[in-house]
Amino acid sequence: MSLAHSPYLLYSDGQGNIFEDTSLYAVGRAGWDAFPVPEEDWIVLPDGGNLYELPGRKGIGIDVATGEMRLCDKGWAVAAFIPPAHTGLWLAAYETDADAPTLPLFCYTAAGWYDNQFYVTAVRIEQDIRQECAGYDDTKIKSGTQNLLETYPHNRLVKHLMENCCMTYNCPAARNFSLSRWECPVPTSPACNANCIGCISFQPEEEQIVSTQDRLTFKPSAEEIVEFTVPHLMTAPYPIVSFGQGCEGEPLLMWETIREAIIEIRKHTDRGSININTNGSRPEWVKALCEAGLNSIRVSTNSARKHIYEAYYRPNNYSFEDIVESLKVVRSYGGWASINYFVFPGMTDSVEEYEALRKLIKETDLSMIQWRNFNIDPDW
Repeated sequence: MSLAHSPYLLYSDGQGNIFEDTSLYAVGRAGWDAFPVPEEDWIVLPDGGNLYELPGRKGIGIDVATGEMRLCDKGWAVAAFIPPAHTGLWLAAYETDADAPTLPLFCYTAAGWYDNQFYVTAVRIEQDIRQECAGYDDTKIKSGTQNLLETYPHNRLVKHLMENCCMTYNCPAARNFSLSRWECPVPTSPACNANCIGCISFQPEEEQIVSTQDRLTFKPSAEEIVEFTVPHLMTAPYPIVSFGQGCEGEPLLMWETIREAIIEIRKHTDRGSININTNGSRPEWVKALCEAGLNSIRVSTNSARKHIYEAYYRPNNYSFEDIVESLKVVRSYGGWASINYFVFPGMTDSVEEYEALRKLIKETDLSMIQWRNFNIDPDW
């Protein structure tokens, strides 16, 4: 769709009400600077997206009359959260007051108003429908949740997945598990060997923000894992079990339990894939899991450059070179190796990052990149 002009800037009254300022065109931020957004970078806000008011922040736009960039003198700035499968191209552009609070751990994509619709600067990068909001029937999810709780009354992990992940946080993977389809999440580790600044399951008490979800508080046994993953693999369409979820620490710290579970799972069924979402910190443990039957890995990173990776992840007793080696290990066993790549406009699309990513792809024979929006206050 061709736009006659750029979308108008959005602002909030501080009470959750959002308005357009027809004297300003919306712009986008890359790195520290604001820029006009090319027409082709705007799309209608996808289903499942949300709009946020940003307290203590004034929106930046282009004056419709003069063409000059200036601050909006009304209310607070507004940004968009875009749903899975979409990657943001520009951050919301605003000026932050000195006493503005740190923003919660979400992505803050540029948004605007055009032709009676909200627009965002994003692209649909993944055509898969498995986590689309429109694909979830709450009635069926509640029924499926109750059925799983009754089927596995003594399984702590099923209880955690259904009551915490599915019904409290609306985790897409847990909801799919309740519907007996596709991915079955398997969190295992209450501990972690990284200190990510924007950790979504643990934040120090001294921080202004809180984690977006509670972390797993127990260590499940291999028996608990096998009990519900085997039936899922045997009956679900396009089945996959995934160790490593947002509600836990680092699953490789539970590698012995995971290894035992994988071996037992494969005694019962060869169906489906066994994946681990991980920081890839211990390639020797990844190797042990591959020998047990692991055939897919997704390693999270905010950059293909060591100094940027380690500044954010703040790893304990491992380095960026270890995560690269873990990807190589899985490929050497014929497995699927991908990265969960956190996108930050102005950094991810820089020449330096492109060259480093290109090198990483070649060096590891990477199978896929999952482009994910970096859920963090851009100024933090």
